[in-house]
Amino acid sequence: MSHSPDSTEKNPVHYNKEAEVGAYDTEIGTNNELKKELKSRHMQMIAIGGAIGAGLFVGSGSALEHGGPASLLIGFLIIGTMLLFTVQALGELAVLYPVNGAFFTYVCRFINESWGFAIGWDYAISWLTILPFEITAACITINFWPGGAAVNPAVWVTVFLVVLIGIQVFGVRGYGEVEFFLAIIKICACLGFIILAIVIDCGGVPTDSRGYIGASYWHHPGAFRHGFKGFCSVFVTASFAFGGTELTGLCAAEAADPRKSIPLATKQVFWRISFFYILNLFLLGLIVPADNENLPNASGANTKASPFVIAIKLAGIKGLPSVFNACITMAVISVANSCAYGSTRTIQALATRGMAPRFFSKIDKQGRPIWCVALQVVFGFLAYINSSHHSGDVFNWLLALSGLSYFFVWGSICLAHIRFRAAWKYNGRSLDLIPYKAPFGVVGSAIGLGLNIMCLIAQFYVAVWPIGGGSGSSLAIAFFQAYLAAPLVIVLYLFWKVWARDWTLFVRVQDMDITTGLRENLEDLSVEDTDAVKPTWGNLPKRIVRGLL
Repeated sequence: MSHSPDSTEKNPVHYNKEAEVGAYDTEIGTNNELKKELKSRHMQMIAIGGAIGAGLFVGSGSALEHGGPASLLIGFLIIGTMLLFTVQALGELAVLYPVNGAFFTYVCRFINESWGFAIGWDYAISWLTILPFEITAACITINFWPGGAAVNPAVWVTVFLVVLIGIQVFGVRGYGEVEFFLAIIKICACLGFIILAIVIDCGGVPTDSRGYIGASYWHHPGAFRHGFKGFCSVFVTASFAFGGTELTGLCAAEAADPRKSIPLATKQVFWRISFFYILNLFLLGLIVPADNENLPNASGANTKASPFVIAIKLAGIKGLPSVFNACITMAVISVANSCAYGSTRTIQALATRGMAPRFFSKIDKQGRPIWCVALQVVFGFLAYINSSHHSGDVFNWLLALSGLSYFFVWGSICLAHIRFRAAWKYNGRSLDLIPYKAPFGVVGSAIGLGLNIMCLIAQFYVAVWPIGGGSGSSLAIAFFQAYLAAPLVIVLYLFWKVWARDWTLFVRVQDMDITTGLRENLEDLSVEDTDAVKPTWGNLPKRIVRGLL
C-alpha cells in the first residue's frame, strides 16, 4: 500500500459507526445537535472547576491520615504528572477530532469497540453514582453550622437537587457560566489558604499557641505513616481529587472554538496541578499533624474533618472556618454540576453509537440530552438515603463503582493517543498537519499509561492487604469496596464482545478510521500556537494570569 497523504482514501474501514449517526438520528427523529456555546473562558475554568471539590478539600484528610504528609505530597505529584501527560494527549485528539463523546469515541476508534463500550459506561456510571455522594457531602457541610444540623437532611437534598435541575434547564451555557463562577470562588479559596498556611507555619498568627511550626510535623508524628500500604492508599484518593479535569476533552463537541480553547486549557494543567494541588497539600502537611484525632480514618465525606478547616481551627482563628466551609460547599456543588454534565454527554454519545437505549440519544431544540438529564436526576434521588441508618454502607458501595474508574479512563486515553499516532504515520500523514501536538508526544502517553498501570497495581495491593488488616468477610468487603470498578469494567467488556460478536483484541492500524470527524482544511491551520502572545512588559499581567488560571 502506498503511504502517500491521500492513502486515507484506501483505508479499508469495515465498520464505521460515525457514518451511521446521521441515518440513525433521522430514524429516531433526533436531528437536533449539541449547542456549541462554551467559550474559551468557560473551557479554562471547567478544566479546574470540574476537579477541585470534595476530593481535595475533604478526601485529602484521609490520605494525610493514612500515608502522612510525604506520601500525600508524592502521591499527588505522581497522579498529577500522569494527568499532565493524559490531558495533553487528549487535547491533541480533541482539537483534531472535536466529536461527540470525545475520549470514549477515540477508544472505540483506535483501540477496540468493546473496550470503548466498557470505558464509556464505566465513566458514565462513575459520574452517576458520584452525584448522590456529592449532594451528601454538600448536606454535611451544612451540618457544620448548628442551625443546619437541626434540619432534616432530606430538606437540603431537595434544595440541592432543585438547584442542579435549574442549571440543566439552561443547557450547556448554564453549565459553563455556573462552573466559571464557582471556579473563581475555589481559586480564591486556594490562594487564600496558601497565604494563610504560610503565615501559620511561620508562627504569624497571634492566637496560635504553637508558634513557629516549620517542618516539625514531618519529624513527629512523621513524614510517612502505615508504611508502603499508606503510600499506596494515597493514589486512589488523588485520582478522585483530580477526576473531572478530562472534561475539557468531553466539552470539545460543545466548544465554540475548540482549536483555540482546548489547547489553552490543556497547556495550563501544569500550573493548576502545581499551584492549586501540590502547593496547597504541601503546606497542609506542614500545619496539620497526620495523627490529628479529627482527621477521618476512612474516605467518608465529613466536612467537619476537612483538613483545611482543621488547619484554621488549630490556629485558633475565629469565624474563618465558617467562611472556608462555605467555600467547600460551593466546591461540592460545582463537582455535582460536573457530574450531571459528564454522565449526560457520555450516555448520549453511547446511545448515538448504538451502545445505549435509543431514546438517550435524543437532543431537544435547546441542545440538551433530555432523557440523559432525567436519568442523572433519578440517580440524584439516591441522596435521600441520607435519612436511613444504613446510608454509610450504601454510599460506600456506590463509591466502590467509581473508585478506580479514572485510572481505566486515563490509561485508555493515553493508549488511544499512541495508537492514533501509529495510524496517522501508517497513512503517510505529517505531524505538521496536526493543529495542536501534545508537547511530550507518544513518549508522554507511554509514561502516562505506565503510571496508570502502576497505580492499579498499587491499589490492588492495598485492596488485598488493607491498612489495619482484617479477616474473613471483612477482608472480602474491603477488597471489593476498593476494587469493584475493575470487575465491572471486565464484565462490560465481555458483555459487548458477546453482544456485538466482536472477537478482535485491537482495531488493526490499517483499519483505523482517521478521517471521520476530522477538522477541515488542516493545511491552512498554522502549526504555531495561536494563543501565543509576544512577551512585552505591557502584557506581563495577562501572561501571568493565563499561565496560572
